Amino acid sequence: MRVLICPDKFAGTLSAPEVVAAVIAGWHDTAPGDQMVARPLADGGPGFVEVLASAVAGRRLPVPTVDPLGRPVEGEILITDLDGAGGGPTAYVESAQACGLHLLTPDERDPKATTSYGLGLLVAAAVEAGARRVVIGLGGSATNDAGAGLLAALGAAPLDETGHALPYGGAVLTAAASLGGAPRLREVELVAATDVDNPLTGLHGASNVYGPQKGASREDVLLLDSALERFAVVLERELSTCPPELAALPGAGAAGGLGAAILALGGRCESGIKLVSDMIDLETALDEADLVITGEGSFDHQSLRGKVVAGIAGAARDRGVPCVVLAGRVSTGRREAAAAGVTEAYSLVDHFGGEEHGGVERAMTRPAEGLREVSARLARQWSR
Repeated sequence: MRVLICPDKFAGTLSAPEVVAAVIAGWHDTAPGDQMVARPLADGGPGFVEVLASAVAGRRLPVPTVDPLGRPVEGEILITDLDGAGGGPTAYVESAQACGLHLLTPDERDPKATTSYGLGLLVAAAVEAGARRVVIGLGGSATNDAGAGLLAALGAAPLDETGHALPYGGAVLTAAASLGGAPRLREVELVAATDVDNPLTGLHGASNVYGPQKGASREDVLLLDSALERFAVVLERELSTCPPELAALPGAGAAGGLGAAILALGGRCESGIKLVSDMIDLETALDEADLVITGEGSFDHQSLRGKVVAGIAGAARDRGVPCVVLAGRVSTGRREAAAAGVTEAYSLVDHFGGEEHGGVERAMTRPAEGLREVSARLARQWSR
C-alpha cells in the first residue's frame, strides 16, 4: 500500500517533519511492507524553512537575529539555486523565527510594542548572501507594526515630524511622518508566501482580526488600526515602488501588516501552501496515493476554511482517495468534515483518555508517542 503523509505542524509541540516521522514509525510497527511517502507541509508560518529544506537542495545559513522584543535569537535562511531575479539564487526566510508569537510568553504579548526588526535582519542576511529573490514565509507573528521594524533593519527607519527615528512597535506609528533612507535591497525580488488575504486596515484588517490573539485590547486595536492607516500613507508617499491604496490590498494585513511592507517594497504575495506544494511535487504524490494522512494541532471549524488540511482533504476527495486527519484535538463535526473530503479524524486528546482524564496534558507532552500509537492502529485498519 502507498500511504502519503502530508501534515502541517502541530503548533507548540511538533514540526511537520517530526509529525511525519512519528506516523511512519507507528505505521511500520504494524505494516512494515507498506510504502510511506513523506511530504511535510507549511503555509508560510512556523516551519516554513524546515519543510522546504527537507524537500529541496540548498544550504541552511544560520543568522543571529532578535525576537519581537529585541532579544537575541537564532534564525536561519535557506539558500537554493532556484533562479530569482537576474538568474541568481533564491533565499527562503521564515518571519516566525524572528516575529513569532511562540517566542513570547502570554504576559509578554503586546502588539503595541513588538517589532519586526528581526525579520529585517534575516532579509538583509539573505541579500548579503547573494540572493536575487527572497521568499518570506508569513504567519504566526506577534507583531502589528506593518513591517516598520523590517524597514528599519533595511535602512529605512520610520521618522517622526522632527526627523527622529521612532521606537519599535505598532503604536508609535501614529507619529510616522517619513522614512530615514532608502531600503538596501540591491534590486532583489521579494515574495510574501501567505494564504491570508486580509487588507492592512479596517474591519477585516490586521489589527481587528489578529490583534486580540497577540494581546491587544479593544482600545489597542483601535489605536493600532489608526497607526497602520497613517503608516500606509507614509509608505505610499516615500517609496516609489509602493502601489496605490496599499492599505486595501489583499494580503497587506498578513502577519501584522508585514504583507504591506513587502508590497510597498515592490514585492508580491503568493499562496504559501501552493508554493510549498509545487516545490515538493505534492500533486504527483496525491495522484499515486492509496491513502492520504494529513493533520494539524487543532482540527476545528477554521481548518476547513483555507488551511492545509482543507486543501489536502479536498484534493484527495477529487481523486477518490480516502483521507485521514490526525490532530491534537478534534472539534469539527463529522458531517462537516466528510463534506470537505475527510474520511476519518482522530484526536490525541481522545487517544489519551479525553479531557476529563488528563488527555490534553498528555497530548501536549507526549504527541509523538500518541501519533505513533494512533498510526499503528490505523495501519491495522487500512493496510491491505
